[in-house]
Amino acid sequence: MKREHFVKVVEETLDSLPQEFRCRIRNVAVLVEDFPPNQPSPKSGKQRRLLLGLFHGVPTTKKSVFDLPTGPDHIVLYQKNIEAVCSNETEVREQIRLTVIHELGHYFGMNENQLKDV
Repeated sequence: MKREHFVKVVEETLDSLPQEFRCRIRNVAVLVEDFPPNQPSPKSGKQRRLLLGLFHGVPTTKKSVFDLPTGPDHIVLYQKNIEAVCSNETEVREQIRLTVIHELGHYFGMNENQLKDV
């Protein structure tokens, strides 16, 4: 999938979130990169789960008015990894949605166990 189309699907996903959540998302950038910076190459023989997305920032539950500004929080989606676990565009769209929601869960302060329950 071309990057422009992938980004458009991400934007559509964000626009489709319920208003009660969208209005609480502040100062969060959503970025798209091909791969995580430290991902071993497939040739290295190290097989592990692919990282599909990552939240960088301070969860809203940990923020304080006394904190110094550190710039916007951001979510990174790893396009090539998402495409690698999907077999068609419909699956890519669904995986983007799941990954965005998962990383926004971290933004809202949820840990992995809590996200599994949701």
